[in-house]
Amino acid sequence: MNATAATLPKVPAHVPADLVHAFDIYDDPGIRRDLHREYARILDEAPGIFYVPNNGGHWMVTRYDTISAVVMDTEHFSTEHSQIPPIPNPPRFIPLNYDPPENMPYRKLLMPFFSPKAVKALDEQIVFHANRIVDAVKDKGRCEFVQEVAAPFPVTVFMILMGLPLDRFDDFRKLVDDFFNLQGDPRLEGVTATINAELTAIIEDRRADPQEDLTSFLVHADMEGRKLTMPELLNMCFLLLLGGLDTVTNMLTFTTHRLAEEPALQERLIADPSRMADLVEEGLRLFGVVNVPRVVKKDVDLLGAPFRVGDMVLCTLPLAGWDDSKNDHPAKFDIDRKDKKHLTFSTGAHLCLGHFLARTELRTMYGVWMGKIGRFRLAEQPAFHYRAGTVMALDSLVLEWDVKG
Repeated sequence: MNATAATLPKVPAHVPADLVHAFDIYDDPGIRRDLHREYARILDEAPGIFYVPNNGGHWMVTRYDTISAVVMDTEHFSTEHSQIPPIPNPPRFIPLNYDPPENMPYRKLLMPFFSPKAVKALDEQIVFHANRIVDAVKDKGRCEFVQEVAAPFPVTVFMILMGLPLDRFDDFRKLVDDFFNLQGDPRLEGVTATINAELTAIIEDRRADPQEDLTSFLVHADMEGRKLTMPELLNMCFLLLLGGLDTVTNMLTFTTHRLAEEPALQERLIADPSRMADLVEEGLRLFGVVNVPRVVKKDVDLLGAPFRVGDMVLCTLPLAGWDDSKNDHPAKFDIDRKDKKHLTFSTGAHLCLGHFLARTELRTMYGVWMGKIGRFRLAEQPAFHYRAGTVMALDSLVLEWDVKG
């Protein structure tokens, strides 16, 4: 993986040659085989901060402490751009692409919908849909887990929260998949326009006919003495759509894949369902899915790396949990680990607002799945196909089990 600045293109003059490494966040050969393990190998092969010439050139920050330092330093590192490579006229998702203090009024507006109290109020629906979805597959003895379980469950819950029409599940899910699959592709602009058109129609409908949902709340909310503008509403709802229809699905799939290879752990969880929270946290540590971009807005030298205005930076949040300075034997899947250190939901001013909801959904589904399915295993299937980049995914997972009496 090591290379010199002289042998690689697009390396700025301010980047030292010993900090240049070749790694393609979207298409590095190794990540086609085992995404998280291949990402994790750069912890051994590269410094905690290094520069890659691929995809327009950008820094990568891979260790727990260095990631924390960058995401907490909003003076030098901005969230204004969220695409690598950068695209012309990028969308500014709210509040993701706003730096403090500008992001705070929007976060305060959204926080009540994602608080522990609000998530608790959704418990009945979350449990109902987890049972409904698992009941639909339990007597088959086999399922394609992503399409039949991992996507329908959190996506249904979030569409209810947002007030999106459930009969359009497949349409919205495909749009979100296309958005992430086309990062760096000129076709992304068309997908973005389609999503905005869909959201505009829903926003206008809620403006005329408010319902008991988050979209209606945002349309009619008072934020510091004014209503949100249409661009603000679109950028907020766009971000909520991407987060709600993709990330929990991916975390659920990665952890279930690993759990399918751990029959002894399955037996423990069946015997003691109270350990589902530990399973969730260990899965979050090992299988985070979001890498967050930053753009340098003020020159700074950090831990020996010269960041200069305009440089793109990718903070690999999933790798924080693989850092052996924070977690002993980090590749081991160990629900008994006492202190599971990770940054899967980021930290500081951009801590993911949906982390309570995500943990609740994951814990509920694991409990229902293990209770109704019991022991399960990987079915024979073609090589796994991973989506890498800023939001990572496993596209398909076929599971088998013995149907209960």
